Parts: sequence; C-alpha cells; structure tokens
Amino acid sequence: MKKPNLPLVYMVCLLLVGVLLAAVPADNGYQVGDTARDFKLKNVDGKMVSMADYKDAKGFIVTFTCNTCPYSVAYEDRIIDLHKKYAPKGYPVIAINPNDATASPKDSYADMQQRAKKKNFPFAYLHDETQEITKAYGATRTPHLYIVQKQKDGKYKVAYIGTIDDNSRDASKVEKKYAEAALDQMVAGKTISQPNTKAIGCTIKWREA
Repeated sequence: MKKPNLPLVYMVCLLLVGVLLAAVPADNGYQVGDTARDFKLKNVDGKMVSMADYKDAKGFIVTFTCNTCPYSVAYEDRIIDLHKKYAPKGYPVIAINPNDATASPKDSYADMQQRAKKKNFPFAYLHDETQEITKAYGATRTPHLYIVQKQKDGKYKVAYIGTIDDNSRDASKVEKKYAEAALDQMVAGKTISQPNTKAIGCTIKWREA
C-alpha cells in the first residue's frame, strides 16, 4: 500500500483551514481610535437628532440601550447619573435603542416614549429603526457604550468602548467605574488607561433579513 505524501497532505490541510477561516465573518464596527459617523435619528419627542446638533459638545457618551433588557434597566439610573455629571463638562449622553420592534415589541417607539417619560430621561433617546447606526458602530449588547471625542475638524474619534462599570446587578457594589474613569481622564487631557472593556448585557434583537 502506497504511503500518503505527508507534505502534500499538510499543505491541503493548511489550504482547507485558510478557506474555513476566510468564511468566518470579520468583526465589524468601530475600534478605539476610529472615526465614528454622525447620525440623524428620531428622538422620543419626535425631533430628529444628530451629534452635530450639539454645537458646544466636546464629545458624547453614545449608549446603545433599550426598554426591555434587565441589564439596561439596571443601568438606567447610572446612565442618567453619567449624563448629569458629564453633560456640564461637554459630554452628554445620547441613548439609542437598537432593537427591532417586531422581534422585541416592548421596544417600539411608543414604548420608548413611555419609558423616557416614566424615568424622566434628561438625554435624547433615539430610535435606530433600520439598525444602520448600530451595525456601523458594532454594538452587540444592551447597554453598550461608545465614548467619542470631537476633533478640531469636527469629526468624532472613538475613545472608549465597553461597559459602564464592573457590577451590572448592584450599583452599590461597584468597584471599578470604567466609563467614569475614561471620561475623567479625557476631561483632564490625559490618555485613557483602559479604553476597552467587555460590554455586559442582552444581545441586540436584529431584524429578520
């Protein structure tokens, strides 16, 4: 019986692995240091909102969140606190609901309006109906934070991506406030020491193709 040509078998295996790896989709969305696109999405007050509307802003805490995810609900008060603390420093929150209302009926625009009114959101709460912006940013969870800093040319540079802190369940037991640390360093003109953390939350409810 003829023995197989081992070098040839090895090369074929390498080629097969290469094909399989090529079939795996690459990670999409922004990385820290990328330029983030602006958007124009419908706010709960019926007005269209973009980052360019905030003439005096130095940057934004773009937060992909929703009505229904327990993680998002648990973080709502902390997101409000972030806005109250950093909007006066030039970094307001802009919240975006990425969920498809057909897949998650309680994330409908009408339900967003009710939730914003009930919680008295002091920030814009926008509806990404087409999910175009969510895909562009690369958000995968709710909540998922993207802190962007406005540049001299008017573009927005991604400075931080990830979660708010290290305890999604209990705000009183938080030990590391990642988003606040990033914002404090940014406001002080320092380099952000931890610009990436893992977003903890529910998976985004995508529209059917």
